[in-house]
Amino acid sequence: MITYVALLRGINVAGQKKVPMAELRALMNELSFKNVQTYIQSGNVVFQTSEQSSAVIERKISEAIQNTFHFEVPVLVKTYSELQTILEANPLDKAQFESTYFTLLHHMPSEDAIETASKEQFVNESFKITATCVYVFPGNGYGKAKCNNNFFERKLKVSATTRNFKTMQKLLSLCSDL
Repeated sequence: MITYVALLRGINVAGQKKVPMAELRALMNELSFKNVQTYIQSGNVVFQTSEQSSAVIERKISEAIQNTFHFEVPVLVKTYSELQTILEANPLDKAQFESTYFTLLHHMPSEDAIETASKEQFVNESFKITATCVYVFPGNGYGKAKCNNNFFERKLKVSATTRNFKTMQKLLSLCSDL
């Protein structure tokens, strides 16, 4: 069995796209995933399956949510080891680690898009773009950051979802407990 984390983008935000976690866990169990656990209400699911294709898993979850809740939700699936590598590869200054936000990319952006986005600069904000993640330090808090998920989706032309350091650590902890 392979341990995965599914990250759902944009659910349970400001009363939109409501997906109760108990119903999400039940749905994941119906899809034959094992040891399903959710973390907070923002769409973080840890589970195990013998399926080896993240793309197949993403499609299954996305279609099941569409059929059950009647709206589309972007789904990004990473293995435990992929998520661990992303967290450990944080290129930002060590003093910024616990304030890092991880904008996880659905696929690698073009070199041109990376180059263009990398030229952007904002006061008290820094970021580093890699093939799988944009590491963001929002000096004045993520809620006020110009370098947010929407900014990177627009600039990089890639679907993405963002999690903070604490959530990334918790997800890895849940994975290691399986």
